[in-house]
Amino acid sequence: MSNSPFDDADLASTGTAPVFPTVSPSVAPEGSAAGDARIGDSRNLDSILRIPVLIQVVLGSATMPVANLMKLGRGAIVPLDHRVGEPVDVTVNGRVVARGEIVVVEEDNSRFGVSLTEIVGPADAGQNG
Repeated sequence: MSNSPFDDADLASTGTAPVFPTVSPSVAPEGSAAGDARIGDSRNLDSILRIPVLIQVVLGSATMPVANLMKLGRGAIVPLDHRVGEPVDVTVNGRVVARGEIVVVEEDNSRFGVSLTEIVGPADAGQNG
């Protein structure tokens, strides 16, 4: 069973509307062809806002030879390229969109979160993939 938002079986079992609902001719805006939906139509915006995206917080990375990788075991420490206190990258679908610092979530002290300190602008976003 897939976790795709386009999986009809999942939609039927959860009772949620499809991600991209069709517009019936009876509700088409005046002056438009039957079935056409306007960009500003709130139903289209709601459909787009429900699309799931993968958000990741990148603490750092490391490069090592395969021989060293094969020697890793329980308790091994892999040093990362980021230092304590440096901002971490927040990515959405693989693209850096913000930077922030790691915090402990107040409601549940056993969980981490990220406090955003910088939103990456379009000029910066082009440099990261």
